Amino acid sequence: MCSANAIAELACRLRERLRVDCVHRPGDAEYAGTSTLWNGAVTTRPALVVRPRTDAEVAAAVTAAQECGVGLSVRGGGHDWAGRALYEGGLVIDLGDMRDVRIERDTAVIGGGSLAGDVVAAAASHGANVATGTVGVVGMAGLSLGGGYGLLLGTAGLAADNLLGAEVVLADGRLVSTEDDRELLWALRGGGGNFGVVTRMRVRLHPDHGLVGGMVLFPWEEAATVLARYAELTASASDGLTLLLEMTFVPDVGPCLLAVPVWSGERRHADAAVGDVLRLGTPITSSIGPTTQKDLLEQFDQAVSNGMHWDLRTRTVSALTPEIIDLLISSAEARPGPGAGIGIRQFHGAATRVGADDTAFGLRTSHVVVEISAGRGPDEDASVYRKWAEDVRMALEPHALPGGYPNFLLPDQDEQVAHAYGTHAARLIAAKQSYDPRQVFTATPLPNRGRREAGAHSEA
Repeated sequence: MCSANAIAELACRLRERLRVDCVHRPGDAEYAGTSTLWNGAVTTRPALVVRPRTDAEVAAAVTAAQECGVGLSVRGGGHDWAGRALYEGGLVIDLGDMRDVRIERDTAVIGGGSLAGDVVAAAASHGANVATGTVGVVGMAGLSLGGGYGLLLGTAGLAADNLLGAEVVLADGRLVSTEDDRELLWALRGGGGNFGVVTRMRVRLHPDHGLVGGMVLFPWEEAATVLARYAELTASASDGLTLLLEMTFVPDVGPCLLAVPVWSGERRHADAAVGDVLRLGTPITSSIGPTTQKDLLEQFDQAVSNGMHWDLRTRTVSALTPEIIDLLISSAEARPGPGAGIGIRQFHGAATRVGADDTAFGLRTSHVVVEISAGRGPDEDASVYRKWAEDVRMALEPHALPGGYPNFLLPDQDEQVAHAYGTHAARLIAAKQSYDPRQVFTATPLPNRGRREAGAHSEA
């Protein structure tokens, strides 16, 4: 929390240096929309919000905050579940007015506030797809900087793998380009938004040869069979099939398993891949067919609307063993309400063939990410859901690989944070010291020196 005098001084400087209509305070008509996030449980309230439209305006806001000693955060798509996009009593730099997307041959040049859906729509008009996550309303920058598991992972890799360049405003107000600084690009590709404000990115596009995908519901009574067959299928499936699985609750169906297959390989092999997915169990319903990336993302957007309250946890395992399958089933059956569920994300194919040291992302061998989602209504007891999510995370610990997916980690999860970047922790710490020595920017948690030393000791 910053002092009232510091905030007043910052407000004056911002109004002197920026357009009057881009600075917002509590009570302004525009304030509410710029200070809320997808996760309704986040109640953080900044003292000031700036909505810049240019690199120069971003730099002016960053510099003014430093001069006044006011803490700041950066809001991209507003989908950050942990609330890190908002700074309590400080300044938020909201990039929502920087959503331009320009297609240049096989790349997209995008503003720092662009949503994944913005980029997908622009790419589609040029017959291309782009590596994103699973929803269209998430900010493309935040997703990509932290990793970005998505529906095309097997053929396109992580979103971070497709980040080709960026322009960044550093804490001292300088605008730099990764064209001139390859170490900064390395850090941004998986190290999170911890080094500056990314005002523009250049990402790789992939030719759209026609996607096949959709959703299949399997009955809960077949959970053990479906999960065992999922483990077997994904262990041998080709790059073209990326398969997500959700242990969830569907109205009028109840507890069930939702499979989301996406085939992005050669079209002539799609039918065989779809058949393998349908044979995971006895489908209750199935809607698989030719589709588009836009339609696939919109399915998830409609399923998870803004305002629901969330706590998320994550663990990574090398494979779904029988012991882990039993643990996941019993955990799902103990969920406190229908909004709580467990997702399984496959890491395979193209993502495993990126050089281990080419990006800051920590784990390049095939693995499975377990996403523990405790979703609830605003009137439900948060502590019950939070305890369930934490209990599942801890139950998986004896079976888990070190670390976890950085976009889902909290700063106080010391053991997971210390190992989340694999062998890259020391290099990331050095990059942080180089680009942001005063610790101005905080996004996904980075290991600190103490954590790294503890981690190195435990590995020795």
